Amino acid sequence: MRITKTSKVAAVIVGLALVAAACGDDKDKTADTTADTTADTTADTTADTTADTTPVVEPAMTVTYSLSDVAVWDDGTPFGLADFQCTLDATMNTPASLSTTGYDQILSIENGASESEIVVTFSSLYAPWRLLFGGLLKAAETPDCNDVTAAFDGGIPYSGTEWQIDSWSAEQLVLVPNEGYVGNRKQTNGVSRVVFVPAEDGPTLLKSGAVDFIFPQAYTGIDAELADPNTDFDTALSGAFEGFYFQSYDGPFADPIFRAAYSMSIDRDAIYAQIYAPFAQGTPLLDCGPIAPGPYCDGVFAGGYDPEGAVTLLEDNGWTKNADGFWVNPETGEVPDIRWMVNTGNTRRESTQEFLIPLLTEAGFSVRADNCEALPCVFETRLPSLDYDMAMFINTVAPDPAYLRTWGCDQIPTEENDFQGQNSNGWCNEDATAQLIAADAELDPDARIAEVKDVLQAMADDHIMLPLLQFPNVGARRTDRVDNAYGELANYRSINDWYQWTDVDGDGQIIVGAEQFPTVDCPNPITECANSSWYVWLVAFPTLPGMYDTTNGQEIVPSEFLTGDAVVVAL
Repeated sequence: MRITKTSKVAAVIVGLALVAAACGDDKDKTADTTADTTADTTADTTADTTADTTPVVEPAMTVTYSLSDVAVWDDGTPFGLADFQCTLDATMNTPASLSTTGYDQILSIENGASESEIVVTFSSLYAPWRLLFGGLLKAAETPDCNDVTAAFDGGIPYSGTEWQIDSWSAEQLVLVPNEGYVGNRKQTNGVSRVVFVPAEDGPTLLKSGAVDFIFPQAYTGIDAELADPNTDFDTALSGAFEGFYFQSYDGPFADPIFRAAYSMSIDRDAIYAQIYAPFAQGTPLLDCGPIAPGPYCDGVFAGGYDPEGAVTLLEDNGWTKNADGFWVNPETGEVPDIRWMVNTGNTRRESTQEFLIPLLTEAGFSVRADNCEALPCVFETRLPSLDYDMAMFINTVAPDPAYLRTWGCDQIPTEENDFQGQNSNGWCNEDATAQLIAADAELDPDARIAEVKDVLQAMADDHIMLPLLQFPNVGARRTDRVDNAYGELANYRSINDWYQWTDVDGDGQIIVGAEQFPTVDCPNPITECANSSWYVWLVAFPTLPGMYDTTNGQEIVPSEFLTGDAVVVAL
């Protein structure tokens, strides 16, 4: 990346044009001047000028992408300005768009020196710009770029990558090679299609030969379940991490005192020993917060278990225990009913509930399991609508702290903002929100690290979650069916490198068992469907081209669709 600085641009006409583009309004912004005259031609004529008072927003940064020769859609047409604009419009204007973060800073998108040069102008400095345009939409096949609610019914009908959707039903999702693809990820090892099928019990299906590969979550005993002469498996640490999340927008945990006391009553060390130690392979308890270990981690969540302090905190604030031993809210006179949601069928999380709920009951908290299936219930419906009190799940995020911006007050999905935003915790700390915005506007890496650390400290202070484990990704294969399948296990994009896999048995296909099979009823990459990691892995990543890729080494690099790093200019 090259960063250059120029003087601030203060041309009013440019600013107005950018505001018009940002508002999605293609009408000219002009002053409306009306002359007020009377029938008496000898009277003074007074001009009443009504000026447009729209604030002028000066551009702060530009990012210039140079598209390569392989940046073409399945029909051979090149990626272009219209596709970038369509992606921006769909993200910003589609009702219930999952997240507008970063895109809301874009003032305009224009061609540069040629049609293959795309210049994106921002209203502020934006450090995580590489994460934008990670799933480019094809404007020519999008009926209305301002509302793509129904544009993907049945699947994504086009592709800009090496694969495209051939068919998708409740029983299977089939990808086939995109014949129009001209890049470097062409399949050369005999695979003519990749088939995904539902596989809640992946090890059993793998050993029976019903599938060739699975990507299961790790749990105690998985090594024994995978033991078979025709199978093997591998693991790799990635940016994925599991935690407890306390929904603080409404419900019991909207009370910060109760939330803090509850959090202080959970013994993470005991959970680690009971749930994680048998398979964690020495990976320690995660103390960073909602982020994997790395430069942003200060261990601010270390310790925290203080049951005696929790009792004191509650009693000092008027809480008392009833005859059943449960804490009673001094304002309502009621015992808070805590709904703990996990996805049914996940043995590790259900075992955690079985272990922890009795301990929380003993501590005076009324907690009950309130579970449902992963898709569509947990990840496409209840999490986005904040319909839970406590949840346990894995976050799989790109190797950049930008995703933390979704924890801002303005990212809480509510009726007032048409349920846009990905703050599924409902946490609102105005100072932390300002800090997140500042971190995203900081191009100096060291200064940005300091900003992010401050936010993680605020999260710990506000007791909005408890981190548990940086999760190992697990891949398991039939050795008689597929080879070379573990090359990208640590990648955020995970198992999207099928072009490198070898078809050992010569049947021309790879059958992958999907632990959380993406439903065809939720095919949209812009809305809540994209809240599911499995949807992103199996549908969005394989078909929608991104300007930047992630690597197995937790880096973000230019994709093959660019000639090189984009050029960043701070104005």
